[in-house]
Amino acid sequence: MSQKRILIVSYSYSHQTRNLLKKLIRGLEKCEIEVTWERLVPVQELRFPIGTIPATVLMMFQTFLRKRYPVQPVDSKIFIDWDLIIIAGPTWSYNPSGIILSFLDLYGEKLFANQEVLPMISCRGYWRVHFWGLRSLLRKCGAKTVVNPIVFKHPTSEPWNTIGVFLKLAGKMPERGKGWFRKYYPKYGHSRKQFASAQELGKKLGNDLNSGINPSDLHFETPVPTEKI
Repeated sequence: MSQKRILIVSYSYSHQTRNLLKKLIRGLEKCEIEVTWERLVPVQELRFPIGTIPATVLMMFQTFLRKRYPVQPVDSKIFIDWDLIIIAGPTWSYNPSGIILSFLDLYGEKLFANQEVLPMISCRGYWRVHFWGLRSLLRKCGAKTVVNPIVFKHPTSEPWNTIGVFLKLAGKMPERGKGWFRKYYPKYGHSRKQFASAQELGKKLGNDLNSGINPSDLHFETPVPTEKI
């Protein structure tokens, strides 16, 4: 049996997606899956945190309108046939990030035509519009199959999650100190349990592919139920 090959194309704004992918890849490699990781880099570095409330509001509005952020050229070696392509990134105002959108504009048809594609989403909670929009774009690029997504939601409950993420983007530190808000917002982003879950999910995905399951038949419960992995 030939070794399965997976391409991961990703953008991580605050390192949450990156850290999930590191664990996912570790799980895949334990199953002897060959992984190539193409990390997208914007032409102009995007500051995190943004730093001010007005600038944060402006960026949220622009990303809601699907503003593109130009990306640096990618490795030409990725334009081959893969057993599976994972496209991963955060949700920005209900949409894929402007980096992912720019990448799709430039390279989508060349890379994704007739390929099996698995979206992976890191989000505060509103992932469905992101997935529907991304799936539509991938289909326009000629993707053979767009698999049900892997979704990791920030574990903090609402409305504290939304408020905390907004404050974090605006340059505040809502998870620090001893104030009352910290009781409801103890940490920004994903939990250690979720990172551990990503590794176990990588093992499961690797085993599924090695067992001969067609990528189009892959299914993931969304969002990933951390406590069940």
